[in-house]
Amino acid sequence: MMEQAAKDLIVLDFCSSTYEMELEDYSLPADQLKFTATPKEAITQSKMDGERYPVVILCRNIPIGFLVLHDWNGAKQYTNNRRAILVRAYSIDSRYQGKGYAKQSLKLLTAFVKKHFPNKNEIILAVYHKNTVAQNLYRKSGFTENGTRLMGRKGELIVMSKVITNELLDPRIPIVKSCSL
Repeated sequence: MMEQAAKDLIVLDFCSSTYEMELEDYSLPADQLKFTATPKEAITQSKMDGERYPVVILCRNIPIGFLVLHDWNGAKQYTNNRRAILVRAYSIDSRYQGKGYAKQSLKLLTAFVKKHFPNKNEIILAVYHKNTVAQNLYRKSGFTENGTRLMGRKGELIVMSKVITNELLDPRIPIVKSCSL
């Protein structure tokens, strides 16, 4: 179900077959493909793993970004917290990069997780050491390094996390963000 759907707002929604077809044209430059899976690859893996939940980032109902939320079987390699959920395969389509959509979508992520995974108290992710652009984005979005570093298939990974509090969201902060294509 779409989070407060509106034509001109950034929203997060679980991926459906409709979005899958629209994601066929998703574009990422080669230097970013070194660090993340394409939506098509991630959706294929999600269909084989019931603990992976593909999510689309929409602007005016157009998929502009993508991520997967992975439950305990994915999270456990990065944390001992069984109530953590892992973000993987996060990206913004190259045609929409540089417009602030990544930061907006990450701000919405906490509310999305709180609503759809109410037992979770932490969002974690692993980012490649060489991917400094992503590290800076995650820091600006409230993620902090948790002190764990691991070796991934393509190099050293930095594990970052964001605690989900039980406090109500600040009513001055909208659950959806404006966008302009």
